[in-house]
Amino acid sequence: MPLDFRNVNLLWSSLIVETLVRLGLENVVICPGSRSSPLAVAFAENKGVNSIPILDERSASFFALGLAKKTNKPVALVCTSGTAGANFFPAVIEAKYSHVPLIIFTADRPFILRHCHAGQTINQVGLYGNYPNWQVELSEPSWKLESLFYLRQNIIYAWERCQFPSKGIVHINVPFSEPLAPVNPLEISPAERRYINDKLLSYFPNFKPQYCQSAENLEAWFSLWKQTEKGIIIAGVDTYPSPELYVNTVRIISEILAFPVLSEALSPVRNYAHLNPRLVTYYDAILRHPKYAQDLLPQLVILLGEYPTSKQLRIWLESHKITTYIITEQDDNFDALHSNSQHLRIHLKSLYHFLEACQNQLKKNGLDSQKNSYLETWLKLDKRVELTIGNKLRQIEETGEIFEGAIPFLISQHLPPETPVFIANSMPVRYAEFFWQKNSGKYRIYYNRGANGIDGTLSTALGIAYKEKPTILLTGDLALLHDTNGFLITPHFQGCLVILLVNNNGGGIFEMLPISQYKQEIFENYFATPQSVNFQHLSQSYNINYKFISSLDHLRELLSNLPQNGIHLWEIKTDRKKDAWRLKHILSPQPTGEDTN
Repeated sequence: MPLDFRNVNLLWSSLIVETLVRLGLENVVICPGSRSSPLAVAFAENKGVNSIPILDERSASFFALGLAKKTNKPVALVCTSGTAGANFFPAVIEAKYSHVPLIIFTADRPFILRHCHAGQTINQVGLYGNYPNWQVELSEPSWKLESLFYLRQNIIYAWERCQFPSKGIVHINVPFSEPLAPVNPLEISPAERRYINDKLLSYFPNFKPQYCQSAENLEAWFSLWKQTEKGIIIAGVDTYPSPELYVNTVRIISEILAFPVLSEALSPVRNYAHLNPRLVTYYDAILRHPKYAQDLLPQLVILLGEYPTSKQLRIWLESHKITTYIITEQDDNFDALHSNSQHLRIHLKSLYHFLEACQNQLKKNGLDSQKNSYLETWLKLDKRVELTIGNKLRQIEETGEIFEGAIPFLISQHLPPETPVFIANSMPVRYAEFFWQKNSGKYRIYYNRGANGIDGTLSTALGIAYKEKPTILLTGDLALLHDTNGFLITPHFQGCLVILLVNNNGGGIFEMLPISQYKQEIFENYFATPQSVNFQHLSQSYNINYKFISSLDHLRELLSNLPQNGIHLWEIKTDRKKDAWRLKHILSPQPTGEDTN
């Protein structure tokens, strides 16, 4: 009998868990605490769900976020009452803006113990403000059948709302009175137990939340786009479950319209370069040249998802207010540049089928896609800049020093195919934008670009790597140190995570900002904030495998032969001030005297 009648709290909790399991829940992350005991016991004893205990709530929430990112399925998260749930807040914000489905259960005192200084009691109702897709406080547990039906329906609705119309957070506040442990059994006869069990578990909806949409309105837009010679496609980031579908959709738009594709490093497109000969990756460096920036001004932009990281690209587009069509499945406003924009909200699969039909019709009529001079100019410049930057990176390597930008340059060429890679915020994501190479490795790229913070970097990567093939985390020292409690998962971790730590002893991102020219004492203490941590000793404290990488040749060798299990920290030391100077030198425009027309 799936329902647990040992007491009313266990009955209530077991119905919550069994309902979620039957709907498809696979994973739950549980933080220790007394008030959440009924939920913890119900999840831990249900064989249909994988329960993962994690001590620190902030780390636990980002681990759950990473696991949900990887599986593209809801993950449940459980904590006790009081400030425990407040530690979930940074991950809640990230999940909101990244459209990651999480179902959060915060256990609570009953209403009569609130507002009277009862221990470990705060106001948890509406704790996460307007960030959840939906939030509810359940009634206190009851074994009455009508109350149990009420509970089941709320859990079914929570499952739907964390996925539809956009994926995100659902917060369920669950008050429990004593007893919390499985004692004091309910005085219900076996026959009545069977009746309640059968009534509640005899029906469950078999549905997948989805939009009912068509691509009919796209015909007018494509008719307009096909009349435009100077157009660009920007492959930005969005929460598409299938990289291949995303890449092929971008490819087919580009083929029909003969537009160049400017690909964000975090989108899948750069890692499927064999599918798109119109791919441009060095747009940031190209647009730093005033003549090229002027000659390449487009008449329209087709943006899939959000704008890329590149500040240079954003400034270029923003300053000219170019007509922009933003294609997304989400209901967000993705126009951070406040341009002349229009959102086309459509499911990628619907769009792809429409495009495929368009292309087949064109081929049937003998009207295959054509190249144009605007496209050829983009491709010619991209190839030229690629060779120039490659030569500069090799010259630095010959000095025996390690330039941080060379690390994503090498990763994108030497990892085993289909390796998952989590790229941290601040400088790692920017260096990836500048130097991640076109490849056919089909690497699966992950990131926390919803709120763009460094919160939970390690824990998110651990969630992605959980029960996964060897996974890479590319991170700086401050982002890693900000989340070292993530290492507490080590005894329960299954899978392999290789942390490629770029240690420049501080915040390299601030070296790129005007504040870096201010008084060095203030800059170093309040912005760069060097921590001078011995990472080898830190690794030993958590039983983490440690390696120091002394050269880029050493890195190449290691990338081609990744470990297969456990958590590994590979440290690379760089000079952030010298790297900031080198980056400026490498990306600075080099006058060629050549016409771009």
